Amino acid sequence: MLTQNLGYPRIGEQRELKKACEQYWAGKMALTELHRVAQKIKEENWLTQLNAGIDIIPCNDFSFYDHVLDTSLLLGVIPQRYAPVLAQDGDHAETDLYFAMARGYQRNGLDITAMEMTKWLDTNYHYIVPEFTAQQEFSIYNENIFAEYTTARRLLGQKAKPVLVGPVSYLLLGKEKEQGFERIDLLEKLIPVYIEILNRLGALGAEWIQLDEPCLALDLSKKEEEAFEAAYRAIAGQVGGVRLMVATYFEALLDNTSLAVNLPVEALHIDLVRGPEQLDEVLALVPDGLLLSLGVVDGRNVWKNDYEKSLSLIYRAVEKLGAKRVIVAPSCSLLHSPIDLDLETALDPEIKNWMAFARQKLGEVDALRQILEGNNTLLEANRKAIESRRTSQKVHRQAVKDRVAALTEADATRASAFPVRQRIQRERFHLPSFPTTTIGSFPQTDDIRQLRARFKKGDLTVEQYEKSIEQATIDAIRWQEEIGLDVLVHGEFERNDMVEYFGEQLEGFLFTKNGWVQSYGSRCVKPPVIYGDISRPKDMTVRWSTFAAAQTDRPMKGMLTGPVTILQWSFVRDDQPREVTTNQIAFAVHDEVLALEQAGIGMIQIDEAAIREGLPLRKARRPHYLDWAVKAFRITAGGVQDRTQIHTHMCYSEFNDIIEHIAAMDADVITIETSRSQMELLQAFAHFEYPNEIGPGVYDIHSPRVPGTEEMTSLLGRAADLLPAENLWVNPDCGLKTRKWPETKAALENMVAAARQAREQIAVNA
Repeated sequence: MLTQNLGYPRIGEQRELKKACEQYWAGKMALTELHRVAQKIKEENWLTQLNAGIDIIPCNDFSFYDHVLDTSLLLGVIPQRYAPVLAQDGDHAETDLYFAMARGYQRNGLDITAMEMTKWLDTNYHYIVPEFTAQQEFSIYNENIFAEYTTARRLLGQKAKPVLVGPVSYLLLGKEKEQGFERIDLLEKLIPVYIEILNRLGALGAEWIQLDEPCLALDLSKKEEEAFEAAYRAIAGQVGGVRLMVATYFEALLDNTSLAVNLPVEALHIDLVRGPEQLDEVLALVPDGLLLSLGVVDGRNVWKNDYEKSLSLIYRAVEKLGAKRVIVAPSCSLLHSPIDLDLETALDPEIKNWMAFARQKLGEVDALRQILEGNNTLLEANRKAIESRRTSQKVHRQAVKDRVAALTEADATRASAFPVRQRIQRERFHLPSFPTTTIGSFPQTDDIRQLRARFKKGDLTVEQYEKSIEQATIDAIRWQEEIGLDVLVHGEFERNDMVEYFGEQLEGFLFTKNGWVQSYGSRCVKPPVIYGDISRPKDMTVRWSTFAAAQTDRPMKGMLTGPVTILQWSFVRDDQPREVTTNQIAFAVHDEVLALEQAGIGMIQIDEAAIREGLPLRKARRPHYLDWAVKAFRITAGGVQDRTQIHTHMCYSEFNDIIEHIAAMDADVITIETSRSQMELLQAFAHFEYPNEIGPGVYDIHSPRVPGTEEMTSLLGRAADLLPAENLWVNPDCGLKTRKWPETKAALENMVAAARQAREQIAVNA
């Protein structure tokens, strides 16, 4: 029986790639050194998988920024606005082009916006959205995939397997940038280029090639189904000498099962962690000769595999197909998992024994094969770990369970409807039209990070640490007052991460030292681990919010993270429904909201950045999720006074299909990311006639470029064309933690000037 892996974390055990990229962007590292760091990570990854006993090992799963962006560069899908970057002299031109597409470009007299970025299906990983035009052409533009395979083959031999986003999913995950065509119609032009790529890899010696087609697990139109059939029929007819594996993940195939198993390829990978129920239907329809890769080890969570559950699935497949037609694998790429549990030396030993990171998951794949070959020692040790977790008193708290069980509609209801609240809040705050604010965090400078690190090491007393944080907060408040922001934030200098900060103060969470995963580009996050029932033993934010509010006469927002976002951006329990865990978090946040209100904080922002991200991939499963996700948010604000203004923020939010549920959250003010889409995302709110107040982002904080006043004024004009001007706020797309102070100050000064221009225009029109 073969084993395989679909992809491995690319950031390096100590986040070497993040550090190298940021050094390169800052002009402090040569391009040759950047490539040396990357090559070292790739070779270490390959050897790790080889030593773990994996038979088919991915290559081309590495990326400097994003694998979808890599595919766009490979295929020559480069928006015309980046042509001037390539015209720059020097060996860096193609690298600068690549990073310009991801991050924007603002130097050498050029000012070019970045491409759109959105979530990779239902994960917290972000990809760069391909841009297509009606006359789009495709060709092999970049040779990296061939060079990387050649290098991998020297190290791994025939075990090396190139990985590539499949042609149909690549088109479906992109966007049409002009009207009059559908991107799926570009398939006829795209397939010949894929055929050329696959044949070239075959000529270099590739035995297996993995084509990721996650869209096979989505709801497909008839036209899209036909596109899959046509694409792989053409590929099968013109590609020889290689074995193609189509990989699906994150959801069961369901009504696409027959389509997927009958594609003319040698192997099909299915995710049996997200969709174990699909196995019987797949086995009933699988044709003779097709190999089936079983994704039984969870590639997206940190819990140890339950070997008995996995073996029951594998045995069923072997019984039908025979061992030689079964491949054991993780459910998806291990990109979404931390790298190595052995680096965690401070975890509770009992809980650590329940966990597995990427390196350990490779070992689990090989262990399953060994057990199938008769190694019962591995199976018995696994049984003990699974039983220890199931019965541990560290996991279960009866008082928490009882509170959630007693949940009623009253817990998720505010006293008055929005129009009543809006009138009361306007009388309280007296804000101008187009009020300006930010989303919460300000730049986390090296000084701030070092301050926290010294405090954690015990080099600073509590008094010394808090005095420094107080001064940073005061400085931020004075600067906000100086530039004229209407609603202020305290900057969150005491917070390491918007989820980790809260998890550290809630019961039921634990934290790693090196459990980093890539979110986008060089941005890495260290998600908390939810291992048990959740409760709030004490105030979490009141001290800093009230300190900040006392420093100014202007409104100061209290800043919280919402329950769905805490859930989505943590490694969650897999032993109870996500809905139950979310409600536990919601009650904890609710208690903090009431504490802030009692302390005099009049505006409270409860970020639900990830509510769209949590949406099930299949439409039939969405209503249930949206019902409990919206209710969880409403629990956090349940019982809050009408005069208290509740804000929320959402990231990368294409709301067309869930707009009524966004409205049902009933936040007084919602802020969303719209700058990269040029306010396109607001159309859903306009068509729905969204009744509450909204702040469409006018400053793309995921790019280092500084937008000018006229650019932001133009965006506000587009927003005012779509929604009532009296309901519009002015703000950046997201928090400013990852940016530098010079660009932040310049951009926010321009943003305030844009708001003033918008007010003047409103006055002229009146």
